[in-house]
Amino acid sequence: MTSQVSSEAGEALLGEQRSAPAEGHDGAEKEVRRLDRVIIRFAGDSGDGMQLTGDRFTSETASFGNDLSTLPNFPAEIRAPAGTLPGVSSFQLHFADHDILTPGDAPNVLVAMNPAALKANIADVPRGGEIIVNTDEFAKRAMAKVGYAQSPLEDGSLDGYRVHPVPLTTLTVEALKEFGLSRKEAERSKNMFALGLLSWMYHRPTEGTENFLRQKFAKKPQIAEANVAAFRAGWNFGETTEDFAVSYEVAPATRAFPTGTYRNISGNLALSYGLIAASRQAELPLYLGSYPITPASDILHELSRHKNFGVRTFQAEDEIAGIGAALGAAFGGSLAVTTTSGPGVALKSETIGLAVSLELPLLVVDIQRGGPSTGLPTKTEQADLLQAMYGRNGEAPVPIVAPKTPADCFDAALEAARIALTYRTPVFLLSDGYLANGSEPWRIPDVDALPDLRTAFATGPNHTQADGTEVFWPYKRDPETLARPWAVPGTPGLEHRIGGIEKQDGTGNISYDPANHDLMVRTRQAKVDGVDVPDIEADDPDGARTLVLGWGSTYGPITAAVRRIRREGGHIAQAHLRHLNPFPKNLGEVLRRYDKVVVPEMNLGQLATLIRAKYLVDARSHNQVNGMPFKAEQLAAALKEAIDA
Repeated sequence: MTSQVSSEAGEALLGEQRSAPAEGHDGAEKEVRRLDRVIIRFAGDSGDGMQLTGDRFTSETASFGNDLSTLPNFPAEIRAPAGTLPGVSSFQLHFADHDILTPGDAPNVLVAMNPAALKANIADVPRGGEIIVNTDEFAKRAMAKVGYAQSPLEDGSLDGYRVHPVPLTTLTVEALKEFGLSRKEAERSKNMFALGLLSWMYHRPTEGTENFLRQKFAKKPQIAEANVAAFRAGWNFGETTEDFAVSYEVAPATRAFPTGTYRNISGNLALSYGLIAASRQAELPLYLGSYPITPASDILHELSRHKNFGVRTFQAEDEIAGIGAALGAAFGGSLAVTTTSGPGVALKSETIGLAVSLELPLLVVDIQRGGPSTGLPTKTEQADLLQAMYGRNGEAPVPIVAPKTPADCFDAALEAARIALTYRTPVFLLSDGYLANGSEPWRIPDVDALPDLRTAFATGPNHTQADGTEVFWPYKRDPETLARPWAVPGTPGLEHRIGGIEKQDGTGNISYDPANHDLMVRTRQAKVDGVDVPDIEADDPDGARTLVLGWGSTYGPITAAVRRIRREGGHIAQAHLRHLNPFPKNLGEVLRRYDKVVVPEMNLGQLATLIRAKYLVDARSHNQVNGMPFKAEQLAAALKEAIDA
């Protein structure tokens, strides 16, 4: 076998070193080859369990110690027509013995469970890649559904690939005969057969998956043992069949990680844990008012499991009720959160404006997806930035924080909570579908190292009137942060008026005075402008003339592209924004150091528009709005073109 070229731009060739042969069950020696990275894509019908298969392979890979990055990709329909292209579900996993940043541009190995899966994904597989095909599904009717006039397994169209035809369905049914299952029930375990085969090919641990299956189907022990049997049958098939004469090893990425305890984590799970950690560090109950919406619903599901940490979740009848309840909880002294995606933000906009007026801490978590309207519910996009920045009536400024990786969602949640609690303001947390569903290793933090988020409630009068009477003014501000006091309802002496009508500075009385409104508008803006955010640093080891500026989930592809350019001798600087409102105070200074600024975004240039308007620099937008993250190789080509222009 010749060396394969990694499809992730900016990374080295797939290294192969031969090790001592391993002995199979029949006594024949099988070659074991060492690789530094592999990209695998499991693809099949929505009912084939590809997400579960990928998740289990990922979990075992994480426990083995590889660095990894994943990209689940599935249709929005609950059950698209079986065997059709719209119904294809896939899960891509990139794992390596060193630090990696993306799920990879293209798979080295494709597992295709049916003709639709093959047709939908074959264009992404580089020549020489391996394809494992479930031949049982390549009947005439199934092939006709996706436009195959004749079998691609026989017409020579796959001659450039290393194809492994495997009758996965037949082998699975045969392996499960002793369990007395119907054929249909037995066929459902074919994904576990495929998982076992791939686990053998790449020397993945197996105990964790077997334990998982027994726990998952604890109430149906026969089904549990059947799945375990199918998994083991797949492993044994790989070990004994002559078609798989080679297996592969990818060593743990021990040099890529600082010392600590790690686990695999998705963005939504990390964000959920970050919210819980924030509530504990603030010593406040966590309240989530939410309405289910893809791809944010996992946060509601996860937080509902943690009542033991003082978490209260409320599944509302609609988006408006969800944020209304959350804002009420904020008024009552909770760390309040509402979760949604872009369409839900539009519905919540009036209440976000009310939170701006009331000046109460509220986290608005927007897991962005393709739009407009319902758009592409299961695909990713970064097109809600301008909505978060300006999508409310009147002057209603809101700080914006964006995580850059799945694991970083934990830290971003803590940061958003810090800002909300310190400055008494709603805060946008802008994640997206790529981060939400993707996963990577996460170093479990030392609780003692987490920030102290405790904030004091108002306890009594804070203003002395001319006649010496002490009263409570709800809009008397902290001179440093401009935050108003947080008065918990029911505290004696702290009675005050709330509502959306403009308030008088200090007293909080209703006011229609023009000068007062001008003052309040400017004060709320000054409060957001004054949020303490760290300076941005440009990674520029070579004194480059071109800077690539990103935000959010573009971090991985941008960094991979930058690494490739530098390895090839190119000079390029990189900076990445976490805080999008306010921008870091030194951002303008950093931007003006460079002749060219390129801003890759999964939208039509929203950050580039803001940068051009605020700093008067020629920020060049590089866009993609196809529902998928950037491919590092394509991004590297675009950046090289910008450097050379």
